[in-house]
Amino acid sequence: MAHRTGALAFFFATIAFAQTASKSALDKPTLEAYLRHLNMWNAQVAVEISDPKPSKLEGFLDVRVRASLGPRSIETDYMVTKDGSKIVQANIYEIGKSPFQEDAAKLKIDGAPSQGKPNSSLTVVVFSDFQCTYCQALAKTLRENLLKTYPGKVQLVFKDMPLDSLHPWARKASAAGRCVYQANAEKFWEYHDWIFEKQGEVTVENLKLKVVEWAGANGIDGLRLGACMESPETLALVEKSAAEGRALRVGSTPTMFINGRRVPGSVPWPDLKNLLDMELAHAEACCSVELSPSKPAVGAPKGSQ
Repeated sequence: MAHRTGALAFFFATIAFAQTASKSALDKPTLEAYLRHLNMWNAQVAVEISDPKPSKLEGFLDVRVRASLGPRSIETDYMVTKDGSKIVQANIYEIGKSPFQEDAAKLKIDGAPSQGKPNSSLTVVVFSDFQCTYCQALAKTLRENLLKTYPGKVQLVFKDMPLDSLHPWARKASAAGRCVYQANAEKFWEYHDWIFEKQGEVTVENLKLKVVEWAGANGIDGLRLGACMESPETLALVEKSAAEGRALRVGSTPTMFINGRRVPGSVPWPDLKNLLDMELAHAEACCSVELSPSKPAVGAPKGSQ
């Protein structure tokens, strides 16, 4: 009897071990359950898990996980062993390249409103929303300080990232900005400052009227601008910019990329200047940062030109 009891215990222990060993992070429900427990994500958090892709590191696969709660979301990259037994959350850096090169390479600045010197040692790309109060504060900080402090050494690039669930007129305001830029690139920054300044007065109902009036007072054909705002082609340009932000895991506005370094939120100028000084010194002394395949290197190593 004792022998039989021992055999049964061994049998059930073997089954339990096999069930544990069979769990794999490459099985999406298994990985989701594990990450929900790890991060304390309740049932209200929506979780999306990408299909695994080859990793830079041998023996691993890359999996991206997106967790969303209402308008807020976060994306995290994991490396999974090929047998699915372990997951690793880590960043991979290549010595000799900027630690922010991977994000920098995804920043497409062709056709985006910009000011300052192209291909500068410092490139500041801002994903912004014209109805966002924090974006308004950062825009004022950058416009008042950036070019004045770093003449000939910086380029500021504006990217549309309207958050529709929070800001109902932001997308149309971005479309208007695109139309102003197409009509007169230099006027874009006047529109940029004006729409942020009038943020508290603008509504869904009066946005178009106010924009058309502004255009007429600033030498831009208001009727053409009004039609351009409604154009599917214009709205597609706005969506393309927002999609680039999502691909870079921009989950809130404003979000800056300073030579590829992600800087979320509206940062006070003294703190921002310290960061800019550090990135400028690094760019001029060390490493190349390529913003897009069509652009020359930003902050290339000395002697590389």
